[in-house]
Amino acid sequence: MIKCLICDDELIAHQILEAYILQTPGLVLVAKCRNALEAFAKLEKQSVDLIFLDIEMPLVNGINFLRTLNNPPKVIFTTAYADHALESYELNAVDYLLKPFSPERFAKAVEKARALIGTTVGNQEKAGDEGALVIKEKDGLVRVKHDQILYIEASKDYMKIVTAGRPYLVHITMKKLEESLPPEQFVRTHKSYMVALKAIRLLKPDELVLTNNAVIPVSINYREAVTEKFKA
Repeated sequence: MIKCLICDDELIAHQILEAYILQTPGLVLVAKCRNALEAFAKLEKQSVDLIFLDIEMPLVNGINFLRTLNNPPKVIFTTAYADHALESYELNAVDYLLKPFSPERFAKAVEKARALIGTTVGNQEKAGDEGALVIKEKDGLVRVKHDQILYIEASKDYMKIVTAGRPYLVHITMKKLEESLPPEQFVRTHKSYMVALKAIRLLKPDELVLTNNAVIPVSINYREAVTEKFKA
């Protein structure tokens, strides 16, 4: 996972960036700071790969803050002012996002960062128990390991991620979830269902029975793929 830090003095900027990060596979938000001094303290304690950094902030601006770092993480500037763009590139910033920016523009900047960090969505997470989804809940962020997931069910605008312990509701599309999970561990069985292969106890023509006795439908469009992966 690419570990991200937000440094911005505006609360609305935190909310927008956090939403974009949570919707982007391969990113995990590890800290939020309201000024450069807070960010410096976080970097002393926490390893970070990518900073979303405002420029016009109280105490120390983003440009001067970046200059103080001996071995800085990759930086994407997020600012309402265009007049620092040239200076930011001289400091090897990944990108310069002018507020307000769209999810699409954010995604392009992140792809540049991925290339520089040397990672892709496909290899962000290692197979086995090291891979995990990061889920936002009321009290904060939760890591749900891939090997804990039994199945995923579409529920209106949310995905219900079912584990042996408890279910989690995530505001994300099935397509994005499918792209972020390792294909050797999961299989789509239906337009509304995806299943962990190791959780399948019994394969029938039109349904699966899982180790927790949940019965999952298998539609004709996915039947062949399910059968092939189950036999592999």
